[in-house]
Amino acid sequence: MNSLIALFGWFDARYPMSKLWKEHLSEYYAPKNFNFWYYFGSLALLVLVLQIASGIFLTIHYKPDAEMAFASVEYIMRDVEWGWFIRYMHSTGASAFFLVVYLHMFRGLIYGSYQKPRELIWIFGLFIYLALMAEAFFGYLLPWGQMSYWGAQVIVNLFAAVPFGIGEPLSEWIRGDFVISDATLNRFFAFHVIAVPLVLIMLVAAHIMALHEVGSNNPDGVDIKKHKGPDGIPLDGIPFHPYYTVKDIMGSVVFLMGFFAVVFFAPTMFGYFIEAPNFEPANALKTPDHIAPVWYFTPFYAMLRAVPPMFASQFPGVIVMGAAIVVMFFLPWIDKSPVRSWRYKDMRYAIAVAIFVICFVLLGYFGVISANPVRTMIAQSATLLYFGFFLYMPFYSRTEVTATLLRAPLVAFYSIVTFGIVAYWWAVPVSDVGTVIKAILTVVTLAYTYYFLIHPAYIKAGSVKPVPERVTG
Repeated sequence: MNSLIALFGWFDARYPMSKLWKEHLSEYYAPKNFNFWYYFGSLALLVLVLQIASGIFLTIHYKPDAEMAFASVEYIMRDVEWGWFIRYMHSTGASAFFLVVYLHMFRGLIYGSYQKPRELIWIFGLFIYLALMAEAFFGYLLPWGQMSYWGAQVIVNLFAAVPFGIGEPLSEWIRGDFVISDATLNRFFAFHVIAVPLVLIMLVAAHIMALHEVGSNNPDGVDIKKHKGPDGIPLDGIPFHPYYTVKDIMGSVVFLMGFFAVVFFAPTMFGYFIEAPNFEPANALKTPDHIAPVWYFTPFYAMLRAVPPMFASQFPGVIVMGAAIVVMFFLPWIDKSPVRSWRYKDMRYAIAVAIFVICFVLLGYFGVISANPVRTMIAQSATLLYFGFFLYMPFYSRTEVTATLLRAPLVAFYSIVTFGIVAYWWAVPVSDVGTVIKAILTVVTLAYTYYFLIHPAYIKAGSVKPVPERVTG
């Protein structure tokens, strides 16, 4: 025992192991009122570890070769001992990763975890989200099934829509060939296994370091560092270890029960986690009946399809799809509310968040199914309200109405765009049922614009409830 203590002392004198333990666990004080929504950050880290571990075992047997890729996956599933378990754990982990990340981002929305001084935490988190999307996209091609092949074909072709002679060379560079081929598979494998995971791990480290520098937010949005005891410890804080490590372990156990229930009993999740065409080898001469990305990409795919081609190009849809993610980076600066948590914000914010979530789920559903004129109109309305959550926030989140020269043109511009989209709906001929849906969408969209843009910009500002000095609960 004494020799182990001496060895630890020798190591600790040359590497800040005990210092890191204290700063990030035993002496890192977190608010004592964390609730259910604070499980998902640690769960995201858990799934990342599961994905890396299962991915290492998969690469042992996988062959990144267009002639052998699909067969190597079948070999893993059928002949490698516990290979089916590792493969399904990895495929289920991809969906689980996005699920916990979406819930983690939702917690940030409702409790204002993006507001000062946590802007950098939010930005690092969004870069993690982008890296995760890239990782999922590159990994999606590797099974070399029908949906993998044609899904990659559709997504890479989006880059070809970039005008000014940029699109075609860009898409060829991404593919490494003129079509999806062995060269594409090899470079996607390299990005999926080496490049993007390294970036992802660095971003996660930066995200956690930024979090521990400024401290965690809490459901009240109260800064616990303002009230400290004589020993300098926040009165409303408790050490992350052992209190929250035990809490997170309990959450991890419950999560893993559900996770492995899916792995063992419903690994394809009825075609949402692994589509049926992906159990067929890729065939460049046979197109699947309906091509759609995996569920976690479908909200943005629905936005892409909702925008009609302009000037014989789908590039406007690509812009809207990209803007749906870029606009989230500006959230810390467009939220004008003086309080963080929705517990103390105006009811208008809670309604806006609820509509935002409903629209995101609707877009996810319409991205899975085939399109028709009525579904396209619903997707267009949901896209408009999705952006309305961010673009109207400077108006509905403010707590005072002041006359400015800038506000009138902005409100007029947003309103004109809304009226233009509504006019476009009524120019599209649809069935009688479609006409009823068109009328409902018109009322909902115009009411949303009035309530969240025109009304708070000119008539009534939002209000906030008194925020307690210290955390509650």
